[in-house]
Amino acid sequence: MNFKLTEDQLQLQDAAREFARAELPAIAAELERDNKPPSRDLVKRYAELGFLGINVSSEYGGLGLGNIEALIVLEEFGKISSAVGFPIFESSVGPVRAIEHFASDALRQRIVPAVCSGDMVVAVSMSEPDAGSALTDLKTRGVVKGDRLVINGTKRWCSGGGHADAYVVYCRLSDDPGAKGIGAVLVEKDAPGLSFGPNEQLMGFRGIPSSDLNFDDCEVPLDNVIVQAGGGFKKLMEAFDLERCGNATMSLAQASGALEDVSAYVQERKQFGKPIAEFQAVQLKLAEMQMKVEAARLLIWRAASLAEDGLPSVLHSSTGKCFANTIAREVTGDAMQLMGAYGYSKEFPMERRLRDSWGWGIAGGAIDIQKVNIAGAMLGRRFDQRR
Repeated sequence: MNFKLTEDQLQLQDAAREFARAELPAIAAELERDNKPPSRDLVKRYAELGFLGINVSSEYGGLGLGNIEALIVLEEFGKISSAVGFPIFESSVGPVRAIEHFASDALRQRIVPAVCSGDMVVAVSMSEPDAGSALTDLKTRGVVKGDRLVINGTKRWCSGGGHADAYVVYCRLSDDPGAKGIGAVLVEKDAPGLSFGPNEQLMGFRGIPSSDLNFDDCEVPLDNVIVQAGGGFKKLMEAFDLERCGNATMSLAQASGALEDVSAYVQERKQFGKPIAEFQAVQLKLAEMQMKVEAARLLIWRAASLAEDGLPSVLHSSTGKCFANTIAREVTGDAMQLMGAYGYSKEFPMERRLRDSWGWGIAGGAIDIQKVNIAGAMLGRRFDQRR
């Protein structure tokens, strides 16, 4: 067991940090102001610098590195803002990994290299008006008609909705009840019968567009089916365990970025004739924040490291996500309090970090649902919430 990053990992971290800090703060402020996603030119630049598809196989245009490397880069970009970090998230731990693991080779070859080169953005669409935490209650349905799959239904809270080039859509593909009937299909943005709702106005996540997806006899080729019904839902959830590590890292990034900002602030800000870092109450709060950040990072990296030859376990990924989601809210809140009015002002990134921290604890499975996952994995059983 080695807790030290390798020299290559440190160099990658330094490169990501240097680029993110030098190039992205002004862009992050613009995306926050206008609530627009990163430009395609910026995403292409990420690709040119080797920041997309870090842990995707080189066979499909990725760098072929590990999950830890991907999460290291994601944290550095996420420290600047969730919006500028989201392309890293989508290309390394997002739905493209389900395509890489489970889709046909033809679909993998068509989609995954395009994501890694920055030529394509792929989002995931899971939730529905009546199916969020109760994901097996999905009603959106795909029916085979000849060589096409015809989809009807409505998806909600799709991050990337209306902006992404394609969507990995979880939907019902058979008459089997519950999870057995659910699979996933790739729907490209120009598919006939697909339309989008307006961009949601959320408390945070500005620069990460979210909207409804409406399917009205939407037709896609059968070759676009990623996972069939039957045992497919279990596969999708296994892939989603890696996405949980990405969600946790985005939470961690809000906390670690807040800690860096407030650590500098308390050494500069003077009250009663001395820097406020000289006050013991401030020192205790900083120590508490540091412990939380370090513990969250280690839990996330454990999940990612143990899954290096596959996908993370639900126990480790849910533990990391639940803890990181929780401490991010606490750390950003404490950092805002230490910075006073400066933390509360939109002229500085702290209030944005706090708002985004609340979002990451909702997205990708709410905090309390992670606790149910953890308990189930601990006891080796599944808890049926309907009984």
